Amino acid sequence: MTRFFWAILGFLVMGLCGLWALLYFGKSGWSLERALPRFGETPSAPSVVLPSLPVQKTVLENGLTILVLEDHSAPVVAAQMWVNAGSVTEGKWMGAGLSHILEHMLFKGTRTRSNSQIALAIQDQGGYVNAYTSFDRTVYHITGPATGWRTYTDVLFDAMINSTLPPEEYVKEQEVIRREFAMGYDNPDRMAWLLLFEQAYAVHPYRFPVIGHLQIYNKLTRDDVMEYYKKMYIPQNITFLVAGDVKSDEVVARVRELARDWQRGPQELPPIPPEPPQLGRREMHQESNVNLSRLYLGYKIPALEDPDSPALDVLASIAGGGRSSKLNQVLREEKGLVKSISAFAYTPNEPGLFIIQSVLEPGKRTEALRAIEEVLGGLKSGRISDGELAKARRELLAGVIKGRKTAEGLAGEVGNNYFTTRNTDFTSLYVKAVNAVTRRDLERVARKYLVDDRLTVVSLNPPGSRQKDAPTTQKAPEDRPIRKVTLSNGIRVLIKEDPRLPVVNLRVVARAGLLAETPGNNGISSLMMKTLLKGTKKRSAAQLARDADAIGAGLGTESGANSCGLSLEVLQSDEAAGFGLLEEILLHPAFAPDEIAREKEVQLAEIRSEKEQPMAVARLDLVKSLFPNHPYGMNVKGTEESLRRLTPEAVREFYRSVFVPENMVISVFGDVKTAEVQARLEKAFAGFPPSGGRPAKPAAPVTPPLTAPVLVQSRVEKAQAVLMFGFPGVDLHSPDRQALDIIEEASSDLGSRFFVRIREKMGLAYFVGARDVPGVVPGYFLFYVGTSPEKAGAVRWEMFAEIKNVAVRGLTEEEIARAKAKLLGQDKVQSQDIGALAYRCALDELYGLGYDRYKGYDQRIQSVTSPEIQNVARKYFGTENFVTVIVSPLAESAPAPAAVPAVSTVPPPPQVTKP
Repeated sequence: MTRFFWAILGFLVMGLCGLWALLYFGKSGWSLERALPRFGETPSAPSVVLPSLPVQKTVLENGLTILVLEDHSAPVVAAQMWVNAGSVTEGKWMGAGLSHILEHMLFKGTRTRSNSQIALAIQDQGGYVNAYTSFDRTVYHITGPATGWRTYTDVLFDAMINSTLPPEEYVKEQEVIRREFAMGYDNPDRMAWLLLFEQAYAVHPYRFPVIGHLQIYNKLTRDDVMEYYKKMYIPQNITFLVAGDVKSDEVVARVRELARDWQRGPQELPPIPPEPPQLGRREMHQESNVNLSRLYLGYKIPALEDPDSPALDVLASIAGGGRSSKLNQVLREEKGLVKSISAFAYTPNEPGLFIIQSVLEPGKRTEALRAIEEVLGGLKSGRISDGELAKARRELLAGVIKGRKTAEGLAGEVGNNYFTTRNTDFTSLYVKAVNAVTRRDLERVARKYLVDDRLTVVSLNPPGSRQKDAPTTQKAPEDRPIRKVTLSNGIRVLIKEDPRLPVVNLRVVARAGLLAETPGNNGISSLMMKTLLKGTKKRSAAQLARDADAIGAGLGTESGANSCGLSLEVLQSDEAAGFGLLEEILLHPAFAPDEIAREKEVQLAEIRSEKEQPMAVARLDLVKSLFPNHPYGMNVKGTEESLRRLTPEAVREFYRSVFVPENMVISVFGDVKTAEVQARLEKAFAGFPPSGGRPAKPAAPVTPPLTAPVLVQSRVEKAQAVLMFGFPGVDLHSPDRQALDIIEEASSDLGSRFFVRIREKMGLAYFVGARDVPGVVPGYFLFYVGTSPEKAGAVRWEMFAEIKNVAVRGLTEEEIARAKAKLLGQDKVQSQDIGALAYRCALDELYGLGYDRYKGYDQRIQSVTSPEIQNVARKYFGTENFVTVIVSPLAESAPAPAAVPAVSTVPPPPQVTKP
């Protein structure tokens, strides 16, 4: 699927503000009427018509724009503020990241609320808040249960109008953003992206990172930020948007009240220098601390307002938008030159780039570059089929429908449409323009734009490698119950009719993963699932990918610690074709030796890539120590030694042992009819007989308890240090799960004691949190923190003290209430996605929890008491025997904590009898 299709572009924000993906269109001057005449006759449109979004627009006297989209399909709301201020509007501070640091500071306190009061007000309603900054905008968004919409609105307007940017908070946030810089330096994909834009743009401010350059950033003061805030955060420069289960009149009335004293201000948008025409090819190849090369190509293309932009989007989809794309088939599947490759048309407000990005071995860079140019030459020669053109159109429609599943997705589409085109229904017009693109148009734009004079080539490579190159009315999901049926051969099937969107979601899950592996075949589950999609006995890998992409099928696999799964999402009009693909993949997988060999190399590259990531290194060190001689102590991807031993026959035999009826669950959720689904699956899997009583997989061995504290230190040459603290945990059936969920949430949000003390008050860390990882057999619970290497010792002491504090005293009533509200709010937001619900129910049924377990989630969370949480915290964290992992570039170890009172000196909490 074209990742940046219909110009909603997933672009890594240069300031890693929560690692947000940007939503990007072009200027408001784009015109459907200008585009259609050039494209000639309109080909037949997809069978599904994209409905318009009924947005109510109101402009107040002070210039503030209000957009409201009522959607009552789920009790969720997304409230967003879109500010016309980004890195290109920073004027004399261009390249400083002024917009980004203001984004960080805006919720640090207002004239009416403190920093913590802002966070608690949102969390008490079960909502979550975040923001992102891009080249031309800053967006603040809150999503949560619809009952909290007034609170979300009040908080957003309070921040827009009354932020005080407290000086003491500015000092702390400066250090947080410096850690953000360090994290960015550790991300090779981000660094390659920055290098491309730095080389492609000579004058235009797109050449600067959104987060800025550290040397310029360090010169900013709090007064500079306040001046920028007063200049840019004025009502006529802002759009307020609400999508979800609200009433338009009530929203507008509330905004009028909140903004009644907010006056227009003088609007001074700094001029943006135009980028001069590029005169010749540009290249830059650099070395860095990476294991694999990143090769990026960027061809200059016009902004979205140009009539050629729809054809460029379609061309990018055909070139590198899916597994069956030309670049992927030639460079990855046929020639084995790259580990991954993709293409997209980046068309922002100003002239953009047609980008091709790939990950590969450094010695194959020159050959890969030559192969890319050969594929692009074929596009210029018109070697594009009607099927490829149809596939691109269908991918567009499927992508739009996917984005409309949630209130947050709807708000993003409406906001993005209006922000860049002043037309809230621009997506529908753009889809029509794309459907008017012909093969002749694609050949013409390829010849016009994919030329050397417009090309910039950059690469990021391992040290010493640069010279080694080889040459309708919708019903909510809960309106219709889930039906469970069992096929004649024993396969359990879950079916839920949900006509909200014309989409069908299929999920197949099976017990496998780490619990089914040994050190000798570790990684076989992941390899099996990857190669499951690499062809059948009837179709080659290329044909399978091409046929799946032709119907816009979202096809994927995954494997974890306890299970593996296959997912398929298709439009309702392609339901029969989707079921046919599912049947063929499961009944007739090829597991061809060459495909297994190729995917094995990709998996080996992923293992090497993990060694570049401090968090991944820390987590693997942790589980190895917590689970010695146990499957959970292994890497899901395997080891280089175990993978190289795996043979095609071993993969086939493992598949035959896993995908047997009694070990599987299939869920089909969406715009379907129960009787039709049951009949279709019964017929399809008639040739999939019972396993003949094959015994179930043996239970994993019991891990002996830790008898002493364990310290593991790993040296990784990165700019940051990561610490983890791991404790033995629970299995999926444990009655303690809900209490641990609450402890996890209370230890991870913006109001947690860990966050407030270690990050906010002491400024010792960039991120801090916790995670509960239950399993089919007992798993683990971990606390984690990221900091600078020289502060690792202090951070270790503080984290140790706070963990012990939780173990001794549990949580406060306020912490429990806030965590419960957040968990319940997240559950409502996540349940909007019918595909996610299909997966959740299938796994619960597979693990013996019952497919409808999700219905009791609210009651289970609400019933947990404070004494119960204290008991559980003491039970799992009240021990001196746990695992501490430190991953740092420094050789010396962080000093061990001292002078922390032992838990045994504290009286035990009252006992609680669980129902």
